Amino acid sequence: MESAPQSPPQLPQDTPREPILTLPGALTAYIALLAALHLRVLLPPEMENWTIDVFGFIPKRYDSTLLAIDFPGGTGAKVWSFVTYSLLHANLSHLGFNVLWLLPFGSALARRFDALRFFIFMAVTAAAGALAHLVTHEHAIAPMIGASASVSGAMAAALRFAFVQGSFLSFRRGDAEAAAKVPALSLSRALRNTRVLGFLGVWFGVNIVFGMGSIAIGADGASVAWQAHIGGFVAGLLLFSLFDPVPRAAPNAADASSADEQGRV
Repeated sequence: MESAPQSPPQLPQDTPREPILTLPGALTAYIALLAALHLRVLLPPEMENWTIDVFGFIPKRYDSTLLAIDFPGGTGAKVWSFVTYSLLHANLSHLGFNVLWLLPFGSALARRFDALRFFIFMAVTAAAGALAHLVTHEHAIAPMIGASASVSGAMAAALRFAFVQGSFLSFRRGDAEAAAKVPALSLSRALRNTRVLGFLGVWFGVNIVFGMGSIAIGADGASVAWQAHIGGFVAGLLLFSLFDPVPRAAPNAADASSADEQGRV
């Protein structure tokens, strides 16, 4: 007499995982703010120009020579425009390009930081980009706008943990929260990581092409403020540790590239 087949033992179910592509609340709010402020293009032309002059970053605003120009916004604009310029965009393609790059790197960073840290970090890297633009365009009258410096800062910060085993660019797991909370590499270890160095080479190469004037974003052919990109990127790479709430990786922790060489674990 044959016994009835037994069903396999039930394994404990894992805690529900958040998909990688789900946007965290802080990033959703940031993108919504960028989109809402872009509605300024619906204003009459004179009002839109006034908005850019008041909230855009204009290096000439800080010129103390006799040829200085009185720009709208007065003294206050000399302070807030270091950040507010990053919330304005020239057109939809400009906005879309920045949001597209922000989705993978900004999502990981927003999950790793709390909302306050994330917003402060974006503001700090925006200011660093503005400072780099000011140093290299001391007497420029044209306003600089766009979130590219902050996006570059987010990309640089995410590189500190992006290629660590189990993180969001190592393709090891589908738990977005856990992938964003892996211990980061120290700056010295990150700069010895072949994948990080490869990313840095491509990123700086693209910005050099921008700087040579070979590529323009948008139908109006506006020039790209690549120095601001570099300013935000360097600030994000160097200042990440001041914002990171996750304990640092142990010196012998394996990154994704070394794990590939040693076999999957």
